[in-house]
Amino acid sequence: MIHWFWLWLISLGVITYFVIQRSVKGVTRTPLWLLWLVMMTPVMLWTVTALVVGKRQMIPVWMQFIPFLICPFIYWWLIQRGRIAPSNPDPSHPVNPQLQSTEQNPPDTKPRSEITLRPINKDEEAQLHTCFPWTVFYLQKLEYRPQAVICRGQLRAASDFAYATIQENVCCHFGDRFLVLLQEGLNGKPFFVLVPNPRKSELGKDTRSSLTRPGLAITLLGLTLVTTFLAGIEIGGTNLRNISGLPIYPTMVTGLSYSIPLLLILGIHELGHYILTQRYRVQATLPYFIPIPWLPYLLNLGTLGAFIKIRSPIPNRRALFDVGIAGPLAGLVITIPVLVWGLSHSTVTTLPPEVGLLHFSAINPHNSLMLFGFSKLILGNRLTTDSAINLHPSAIAAYLGLLMTALNLLPVGQLDGGHIVHAMFGQRVGALIGHVTRFLMLLLALFVQGDLFLWAIVLLFIPAVDEPALDDVTELDQRRDLLGLLTLAILLLIILPVPKIL
Repeated sequence: MIHWFWLWLISLGVITYFVIQRSVKGVTRTPLWLLWLVMMTPVMLWTVTALVVGKRQMIPVWMQFIPFLICPFIYWWLIQRGRIAPSNPDPSHPVNPQLQSTEQNPPDTKPRSEITLRPINKDEEAQLHTCFPWTVFYLQKLEYRPQAVICRGQLRAASDFAYATIQENVCCHFGDRFLVLLQEGLNGKPFFVLVPNPRKSELGKDTRSSLTRPGLAITLLGLTLVTTFLAGIEIGGTNLRNISGLPIYPTMVTGLSYSIPLLLILGIHELGHYILTQRYRVQATLPYFIPIPWLPYLLNLGTLGAFIKIRSPIPNRRALFDVGIAGPLAGLVITIPVLVWGLSHSTVTTLPPEVGLLHFSAINPHNSLMLFGFSKLILGNRLTTDSAINLHPSAIAAYLGLLMTALNLLPVGQLDGGHIVHAMFGQRVGALIGHVTRFLMLLLALFVQGDLFLWAIVLLFIPAVDEPALDDVTELDQRRDLLGLLTLAILLLIILPVPKIL
């Protein structure tokens, strides 16, 4: 019966994905996976609740209908927010070029359809040729695409030097009109691409305050502090519906011992990303927290995490690597001390027959090599093969920090791990690693860690291909490659269970 349920859930997710894909194609820039996630939220919410609550109590009827009322509005808002404006036809060009007389289009001239593809005219094309010194990049051919000029030739210098030289030359001749990209073709040969700079009109304006929106960031931080504080009280064993008669000080200590560490872990993770974006002069928003209001009969964590939004292209793979890896490493710097302190204040209990990843009163440390190692170090011989851990609220915050770090480090698409493998191995190999990772996560969820099943399904709908950097050819140095491999090893230590022999 359980297998049929999971089969039904997968089928529903696949059907929903293709229905959304057909309905919003060419309508909005909002990522397809995000729209899918919103529409699947009711089913996922009920599934998680069923896994946590089981048959102990029924979900109220009003709770069953709230997601159906809210999610369609969120779905509509996301479509409208990313809606593609219809292009206005240029009155200087005819609606139907085929109606032009042959006199207006002599045989020795190029068709108007090809001319309209050109982002540059003939004079500018001659200037563009001068931007490519033959000792740096021997330009052989120009190809025109809508809103792009592809420059093919032979790279004769180091890729980083060639990119810097040609970018400077293009800037001298065309100003900030174009972004210069250095990519690698399917045949392994590098080529340059010029695309219009989408933020050219914004240059010179004071857009920092509108980009960072500090008021919104502070408001979301305050709301998340409240929601995680309430979640911490409930996680500590107090029913929020009966909170009025409880002593104030112990209740506040319980709530804050979960809320403060969790916000620090999430905030420092995102600040790591933000600081590196500023170092490489990449436009990005401040960290935004995602609060979740307290809802009865559900597992309340108080937040879905935090994020920053990158608003400009990443300059090169080195910057992509540094920005991607800074968040997880910064988060671990605070997560590990909090975990050690929290475990020292946790208690050992009997391992129940059925226990999940979010059953905080009886966490099985054998589900994670890293958690088991720290638990054994702190709790010693009290921890046996039949033992579970009743986590202190601070340990719960650190435990959630480990889970979120692991999920972010998965090498898929625009997750932190996806950025890391893209920077290490290139865009195509990174995408291949993403496909393999999604398959392995599904196997892990089906046969080892059943609680990871929902996340494994979500990974199937996250695009495996990461956005390219401007200079997507220049490789990393050995120091960064080694650091990237160590970070991926940390991912394995978090998500892999302890072998039976241990």
